[in-house]
Amino acid sequence: MPRFPLYFDYAASTPVDPRVADIMAQHLTLDGNYANPASRSHMPGWLAEQAVEIGRRQVADTLKVDPREIIWTSGATEADNLALIGFMRANADRGRHLITSIIEHKAVIDTARYLEEEEGVRVTWLTPEADGRISPAALEAAISNETALVSLMAVNNEVGSINDLKALGDIAHAHGAAFHVDGAQAIGHIPLDLSQLPVDMLSLSGHKAYGPKGVGALYIRRDTRVAPLIHGGGHERGYRSGTLPTHQIAGMGKAFEIINQNPDGEIAHLRDMRQRFLDGLQCLTATHINGPRDGGSPHLVNLAFEGIDGETLMMEMKELAVSTGSACNSASLTPSFVLTGIGLSPELALSSVRFSFGRFTTAEDIDVATQVIMQAVRKLRPTTNDQHA
Repeated sequence: MPRFPLYFDYAASTPVDPRVADIMAQHLTLDGNYANPASRSHMPGWLAEQAVEIGRRQVADTLKVDPREIIWTSGATEADNLALIGFMRANADRGRHLITSIIEHKAVIDTARYLEEEEGVRVTWLTPEADGRISPAALEAAISNETALVSLMAVNNEVGSINDLKALGDIAHAHGAAFHVDGAQAIGHIPLDLSQLPVDMLSLSGHKAYGPKGVGALYIRRDTRVAPLIHGGGHERGYRSGTLPTHQIAGMGKAFEIINQNPDGEIAHLRDMRQRFLDGLQCLTATHINGPRDGGSPHLVNLAFEGIDGETLMMEMKELAVSTGSACNSASLTPSFVLTGIGLSPELALSSVRFSFGRFTTAEDIDVATQVIMQAVRKLRPTTNDQHA
């Protein structure tokens, strides 16, 4: 029998893979690799530094980039801040114009607002298509030779829309702008080969990819100027000072290596789970997919249940761990800005629930979940003709 509650909130955070936890445990205690990786005067320090560099290479290999282009951070939020603030400060001579969208993660939106309000950067906020994608035409219409940076996410964290990074990056580069991508939701969900994409900076998170919380990275393409936000010691080639958490870095590296060993298998499993989920709910009326039905990320489905408050529905589905949107906004009673940003009414946005799947999701989990959802909806909408799938 499945363990309750069944976890369907992988977009918020993934469980650490047991293989990752094993690696992390080897870098914590006296009988392991516990030293400061910046201590180069003794063997324990060298071994810790080696572990950090192994993790760096594992992340770099997953992205098909040079390990020297990977900078460790405390997570994707810090990586987004470093990319936007650090780049705009270091490249003021290129222009003071930043382009992003109204449905980015808060780590980008709030950082862009800071730059706009406190540092005089002009920000253009693109509006997405109804499926949550940013069209290349919209970027082309907004960009100019004064634009220094374009920042758009790879995969939207609430509706799973996938942006055309090649087309968007080509437009940015054609106008002399750099292209930053928030890739936190991309690893293990879509192919991401940076050797073939016009991406100058990419933010990454450990805990979205079966690694630990509290660690992330920023890919910075060689010759891209970025000013540091954290000073003291000159770690990470001067980009980000601070003692490196060897165990977390080793864990994130291992997590990325596991994904890189079988990326097609990871994606295929998620597609199977998503399709089984949708098939199990096909008899449910007055229910809509927010974002792309096809062509979106395989790990996520956002559904609007007409006439039912999303929070009320979640309370009725105690067997499932789900969310009404981004974990960063879960305490808010206002409609999701992502859902209203793609054109949903506030009422429909408040009736929406996000379901996300992962490596450890099973067919049995899906079958139980669809039955739980059907029963909850029928209870809250007793006048409909919804039946079991």
